[in-house]
Amino acid sequence: MLREMKTFNLGWLLFVAILLISALPFSQASRSKQHKVRTGVFRSPQIVLGPGSVANKLFSNIDFPRGHIALKSFDAEIIDESGNPVPLYDTYLHHWLVLKFYVRKGLENQDISKLNSSDYISGRNSGICQDGALDQFFGLGSETRRTKTHIPDPYGIEIGSPTKIPSGFVETWGLNVHAIDTRGVEDRMGCTECRCNLYNVTKEENGTPLSPNYDGGLLCCYDGTKCRLKDGFIGIERTLYLQYTVKWVDMNSLIVPVNVYIFDVSDIWKRSRNSTGINSEHNCQVEYQVESCRPTGSENDKCIDAESVSLDMPFGGYLVYGVAHQHAGGTGSALYGKDGRSLCSSIPIYGTGEEAGNENGYIVGMSTCYPKPGSKKISKGETLILESNYSSIKQHTGVMGLFYILVAETLA
Repeated sequence: MLREMKTFNLGWLLFVAILLISALPFSQASRSKQHKVRTGVFRSPQIVLGPGSVANKLFSNIDFPRGHIALKSFDAEIIDESGNPVPLYDTYLHHWLVLKFYVRKGLENQDISKLNSSDYISGRNSGICQDGALDQFFGLGSETRRTKTHIPDPYGIEIGSPTKIPSGFVETWGLNVHAIDTRGVEDRMGCTECRCNLYNVTKEENGTPLSPNYDGGLLCCYDGTKCRLKDGFIGIERTLYLQYTVKWVDMNSLIVPVNVYIFDVSDIWKRSRNSTGINSEHNCQVEYQVESCRPTGSENDKCIDAESVSLDMPFGGYLVYGVAHQHAGGTGSALYGKDGRSLCSSIPIYGTGEEAGNENGYIVGMSTCYPKPGSKKISKGETLILESNYSSIKQHTGVMGLFYILVAETLA
């Protein structure tokens, strides 16, 4: 009798356990099977740099995961030929961007910059910037080594969907890498801020004269320019690569797609009315200049340049991830919803040492936001406020105040 009772109790417990597990939406085991994460480590084509020189390259049809998948993260860093990380004080990584293109079949291996405009289509993100500005799906700068890019389960960036690829085209990926070799330069931080006088540049890359008020920025450190070296400095050319690690899962019904939005605090926009209603025209400047302050002696005078912009959002959904992009001198950025509620704050991490990933005086990371699912809802048409703060103790040229968010239209 006792043996029969033990057998009955064990059987009953097993039956209850099975019922409990089956009642859950997804067990951890089933979720891990459905969301098997794959990892690929790739290298860009070579980037050859000598002391003071600049490379701003767009590489077409890069090595990238293929198929109908969901991207989970994209991490990158500059390495040398031996695979060693290169510190920012030797080669400053201004930015890297990952861009999607639909290219006419048969032309996918061609340099996209040499194709006719009818042979490719920009597969831009869902953001509000226009005219080819900030189209990337992933992108960082000096902060790349210590900024989290992981997208939490069950979310992912859906790519490779056959229903979204235009007929007669294939989906390809491009990589823009902007790096500045600062070995032996006269003014390291001046070179990283692309100060025009250090590059001896008075015209844009296309030959257009620069504005007299333009002291520095992307227009002065384009591909092939060179920052001023110290007298007598001689150094060798080096071959470098952007090494990038991509994680992804196969797309399935358990994955909740997220949309990529990038906002710019220097966005100059206006509402315009057309036949279909009210529309917004956005002109994202991408960069701006911080002028040095004039201290008044007041205890409240902290010499902070605070920029902000209000943006009417044409979408709705739930915030999944957020991070800002700033340059040296940045003190933080924040995104607010209506009534001033906080959506995400992102603070720079400054290095304090010499090793790669902790370079003294450089921004080596940005804090990120992972809100509790469903806790940060953005309504369609809601006015958001983006703020970007910089120290203005001294002038900073070519700074950026970007904010990158991932938004899911539905909850998991």
